[in-house]
Amino acid sequence: MTDTDANSNRAADLHFVRGTANEEELAALIAVVTDAYEREAADAVAEESSVSAWQRTQRSLRAPLRRDIPWGRFSG
Repeated sequence: MTDTDANSNRAADLHFVRGTANEEELAALIAVVTDAYEREAADAVAEESSVSAWQRTQRSLRAPLRRDIPWGRFSG
């Protein structure tokens, strides 16, 4: 079982603020929300970043030298 299968089996909490819904209305609501969720989940695939061998072996550059600090201990 994959993560998407485990997530699709979770129960959703529905709270109605006003009115009462019959079984047909609840079934229609669940069908529409489920379909919208499945479409969004299918479209939400992140692209894999391709890293070349050059980028993997490249060392990061050091921080630039600070020119405001004198070179030695003594700044005559």
